[in-house]
Amino acid sequence: MTVHPSEATNPDASRYVELTRQGKARYVATNRRGGSIEVGEGDDAAFTPVELLLSALAACTAMDVDYIVGKRAEAESGRLSSSARKVRDGAGNHLVDIEVVLDLRYPEDAGGDAARSILPIALERSNDRLCTVGRTVQLGTPVLVTLARPSELSDD
Repeated sequence: MTVHPSEATNPDASRYVELTRQGKARYVATNRRGGSIEVGEGDDAAFTPVELLLSALAACTAMDVDYIVGKRAEAESGRLSSSARKVRDGAGNHLVDIEVVLDLRYPEDAGGDAARSILPIALERSNDRLCTVGRTVQLGTPVLVTLARPSELSDD
């Protein structure tokens, strides 16, 4: 079995996914570890690109919280939601009113009390410093889109 370091422990700062076209507006995204997810335009169960972004925001925040709060107690259960409104204006298509809501349940004991007390600080740290996805959205960064030369992506 091949052991892959997690993104949290991998010293390589580069991140990479590859998408393979399956048809019009239908792709499969694959990561370096072999995981994959279908991406579509919202006419079936496949995630849309916006849903993937919202999922990434919520998951990134939740994982930060797991590491910070989990030192006191592990959540017994939890649900997260991530939402936004898509607008089209002079700046083009984009999302506004982005919100991530965490509903995490901790044990009813001293450890759970400690976890609940640190939760607001953990959310603040994730939002203001730790969550790479959220920080990238908040800070903004240029996206370079280029055309590959035919030999760069072909299987030949």
